[in-house]
Formats: sequence, structure tokens, C-alpha cells
Amino acid sequence: MTSSLTILRVDSSARRQDSVTRRLTDRTIAGLAESGSGVTTVVRDVAAGLPVVDEGWVGANFTAPADRTAEQAARLALSDTLVAEVKAADVLVIGVPMYNFGIPAALKAWVDLVARVGVTFRYTENGAEGLLTGKRAILVLASGGTAVGSEIDFATGFLKHILGFIGITDVTVIAADRLLFGAEERLAEAEDDLRAATTRPIAA
Repeated sequence: MTSSLTILRVDSSARRQDSVTRRLTDRTIAGLAESGSGVTTVVRDVAAGLPVVDEGWVGANFTAPADRTAEQAARLALSDTLVAEVKAADVLVIGVPMYNFGIPAALKAWVDLVARVGVTFRYTENGAEGLLTGKRAILVLASGGTAVGSEIDFATGFLKHILGFIGITDVTVIAADRLLFGAEERLAEAEDDLRAATTRPIAA
């Protein structure tokens, strides 16, 4: 682990209290902090909701920066901030409660505001190229009845794909899944995975 580390923590659980993902994300951040010095954590809690992409936002995004009006620049200001947070981070720690087999709507809105052509990815003659390389992501997932990695888990694969699409291919999954069928055992397994994840370096 590097001696100086910037962590971007993204929380998306609607629960402020008794949230499994928030609790495990706390421990993930603490574990990463123990592995290095000079750790800076930026917190982005999206649970209260983010604006969704609409026609005005799309128009602003596909207007060349030099040609944008003040109104268009304002429409993109939050997206610019969210992108800057990802760019500045060495590690992203994303709390992902599974809602109806997928990710929370607020987290999908965050994805839509971060995945921007020409900013976080671009298209080349060889296909799409992610621009945010050299980073690591840790996904902290929790579910009541859905097994992470199963055919009805539409959260994990999506997030791994979109992170890879913008250049973040070093992705670790910590799963506290199927909690309705043995919470203590599943949480213990997640804690073991968490300890292993927070002691390994970022891939070169």
C-alpha cells in the first residue's frame, strides 16, 4: 500500500442506522487506513438522491466545453465534481445494498453522472477505452436473499463492467449476501474477505 492514499467512499444505502453496507464500509476504510499513512477519505453519500440525466444535461455534455453556455456549465457542475472525486482517488470503496436484484437508483444516478464520454472514457478505432486507470475499487455488497454472483444478481456484474469501462479493472467484491439465511455466518465470511482485501496492494 502506498504511504499516501486517497479513498473515495460512496454510500448508497437508504438506511442511516443498522445498514450492513455502511458498517462494513466503515471497517473497510479503517482497514485501509491501518495499511498506510497519510490517508485521506472523501465521502460521497448518494442515498438522498442525485439528479437524473435528462435532455438538458445530455445537450450540455455533448457540447464542446469551449462552446457551453453558463447554464450548460451549471448543469454539468455536479457531474464535474463527482468525476473529480473519482479522478483524485486511489481507491474507491462503494457500499452496495442490493435492491430488487440490482443497485439502488441513487447509485445508478451516480454512475450516469460519472461515466462521460471524452472525460472518463473515450471511443477509439479499437473500441472503448477507460481513462481512469491505475485505481482500485472495493465493492461492499449486501443482500437479503440474492446470492452475489448468481444469475439473478444484476448489481455486481454491472458495477464491475462500468468500472472497467472507465478504466478501473482492479475490483474486489466483499459480499455479505443472503443475510436472511444465516446473517452471523455470512457477516463473518465478509469480515474475512474484508481483512484480506484491505491488506493487498493496488495492482500496478
